[in-house]
Amino acid sequence: MSSSRLSHAVTSGGLVLPDSGPVVLYGAPGDAALPVAAEHARVVQGFRPDVEAWEARGLPVSPALPDKAVAVIVTLPRARDLAEDRIARAAALATDLVVVDGAKTDGIEAIAKALRSRVEVLGQVSKAHGKCLWFRSEGAGQALSGWRRPDRLDTPDGITAPGVFSADGADPASVALAAALPATLKGRVADLGAGWGWLSGEILTRSGITSLDLVEADHSALTCARANVTDPRAAFHWADATRWAPAAPLDAVIMNPPFHSGRRADPALGRAFIEVAARVLAPHGQLWLVANRHLPYETALDTLFRDTTEIGGDSRFKILQAARKRR
Repeated sequence: MSSSRLSHAVTSGGLVLPDSGPVVLYGAPGDAALPVAAEHARVVQGFRPDVEAWEARGLPVSPALPDKAVAVIVTLPRARDLAEDRIARAAALATDLVVVDGAKTDGIEAIAKALRSRVEVLGQVSKAHGKCLWFRSEGAGQALSGWRRPDRLDTPDGITAPGVFSADGADPASVALAAALPATLKGRVADLGAGWGWLSGEILTRSGITSLDLVEADHSALTCARANVTDPRAAFHWADATRWAPAAPLDAVIMNPPFHSGRRADPALGRAFIEVAARVLAPHGQLWLVANRHLPYETALDTLFRDTTEIGGDSRFKILQAARKRR
């Protein structure tokens, strides 16, 4: 969708992209069309599956903005505060042009209205349930300086960052899961989709744990986890949890798996996490997970484990334990 809007803006909407670089693609998904010559493109992306997709296409990728750019093309993220921050950073970095592309479901209408009150929008196209608009960077950095957010947020539960899951504090489902874990938990453990580390910190209060692998695809969230979890038993992995493998089989896997792809609910993502747990656990290993009450994970658990039990929860979510994985 994003690629078709950007292409339409170039071919029919009057958008003229620089023919030299660097041109930064800020937050572009790994399957996005390349709007400029590859030698001029710099991809800024912190979500590991998209990073790997860009790398497979031979493009340089970094989670951090470069020191200079002629133009920045911002793909709008879901979170409004993160969207504003990225646009403000793009305006401060670019020497010529800023392009903002987003779907209606990601808030492009509100962003476009807010931008028009702050900068001179040179052009806009509407296509594929979204908009692509652009403006000159000159003076825009100052005009949009109020949109900048701090790199890190201090909450009562730990350090988070704009746009990460549950940035305001510990997720209630993770809190319930932590309370349900046995005090006797021990051995080699992994937290799949560890986020900014709150649940991992609770897991490490168990003295019997010898190591804990924190696996997280969001680079910003994992950076926060490194600050929040300082226990020497912790190891941090910027990785796609659905493709991650430990050095040796694990005694336990604990997770509050994601279940959205963009704004769309995608139970297959949670099922993929369950499949990974079954793959990386030792024969005696156990899985603990928390999920929204409506998510149909029991079938996947029963397929992969001989014993599945609901050990807690409420009307919003359920806490499940699985053991004796099937060969």
